[in-house]
Amino acid sequence: MTLSKLSRREALAKAGSLAGAALFADSFLAQKAHANEPAAGTTAQFRFCLNTSTLRGQKLGIVKDIEIASKAGYEGIEPWMDGLTAYIEAGGKLSDLRKQITDSGLVLEDAIGFAEWIVDDEARRAKGLDLAKRQMDMLSQLGGKRIAAPPAGATALPKLDLLTCAERYRVLLEAGQQFSIVPQLELWGFSQNLNHLGECVCVAMETGHPNACVLADVFHLYKGGSNLGGIQMLGPKAIQVLHMNDFPTDIPRDKLQDNLRVYPGEGQGPVKEILRLLRQTGGQKILSLELFNREYWKQDALEVAKRGLASMKAVVQSL
Repeated sequence: MTLSKLSRREALAKAGSLAGAALFADSFLAQKAHANEPAAGTTAQFRFCLNTSTLRGQKLGIVKDIEIASKAGYEGIEPWMDGLTAYIEAGGKLSDLRKQITDSGLVLEDAIGFAEWIVDDEARRAKGLDLAKRQMDMLSQLGGKRIAAPPAGATALPKLDLLTCAERYRVLLEAGQQFSIVPQLELWGFSQNLNHLGECVCVAMETGHPNACVLADVFHLYKGGSNLGGIQMLGPKAIQVLHMNDFPTDIPRDKLQDNLRVYPGEGQGPVKEILRLLRQTGGQKILSLELFNREYWKQDALEVAKRGLASMKAVVQSL
């Protein structure tokens, strides 16, 4: 049967077997594709990144956020798209910002956006895809690598069909290729859709796309009730970025809110368990500090950034 005679879903199913080989552990394709990457368990396996939400309350702007990330000793930065847009609207130039990032010794590892690429409504989905393309164009000009692709606009019921999600995610991935930007399927633990790791891995695999991957978060993995043991089944490519945080676990999961996030190692969340499992999958991992703690927002931004980096390194060293 030729490809032209296949339905899109049949094509996804056939291609998905190839993508799945790269997403899961111990596959020949995964080993070959990542043969030159850091071995599991080595120090070089982890790079440390600052998500600008951690300093969001100080309202410093992206230029100052980059300066602080560099001074604090981070290797990467993960800005929010609204901050980048505000910089441009205020007259800033992407070329100047790219130079600042490079001169600061940082890598723009990922960015946080909320384009509605997954929703059922075709008009909204088309508008969301257009927004995602504009954002990826901007990131490409900044030398960025990835952008978050959460289930924005589809956090409530009805529950979406996972193969339909895969079709829509593939469209987004194909758009990303135009800009050399990888949209990462982001797990949101509070959402009715894509709130479990297994769901996200299924959607990524069924796209059949070589760039498909999952953006994970310690908070969301716990809040959504993901079975963490499934991480050990994954290959090096499946999870490239992990949002780092911690939180109290004596609060019911449905009551756990983002503002309760604390520095890694200062709560009771499964931070170490997730890192141990993730380390076993091999490949380089970006650990990005993403906090929304209002008490931290009242403090000196550089000190918050430094303490956050120290906390991440301490947790990694204790594994």
